[in-house]
Amino acid sequence: MLQPKKTKFRRQQKGRMKGNAQRGNQLAFGSFGIKTLESKWITGRQIEAARIAVTRYMQRQGQIWIRIFPDKPITKKPAEVRMGKGKGAPEGFVAPVTPGRMLIEVEGVSFEIAKEALRLAAQKLPVTTKFVVRRDYDPNQNV
Repeated sequence: MLQPKKTKFRRQQKGRMKGNAQRGNQLAFGSFGIKTLESKWITGRQIEAARIAVTRYMQRQGQIWIRIFPDKPITKKPAEVRMGKGKGAPEGFVAPVTPGRMLIEVEGVSFEIAKEALRLAAQKLPVTTKFVVRRDYDPNQNV
């Protein structure tokens, strides 16, 4: 499961996710990708489930890039604990994403395989996504 090896601080504030993605919003590595259309926290488990769905469908052809990393610690207090007494213990890590952020990119497979693989990945994620293709992609090239 994805998580940082070491963090500067154990606990972090929630923060706000307003506006669109300013960085990581273009295809940078692959010819196909999925970009998010809404703001959400995506957990390491969800990212891993999406990655497995893509690699299973692509059957070890092509290449995959995961463009997000869960580096924000999320805390949770135990069940049936009274209010107060400080912030809870770290529970896991999430990647905050805003609209327009590229989540996964794929290269080295045909359009149909990429579209289906990324559709399967999108089903594992808690956000609505959009399939995007590189502007200069040529479907007639031999892949």
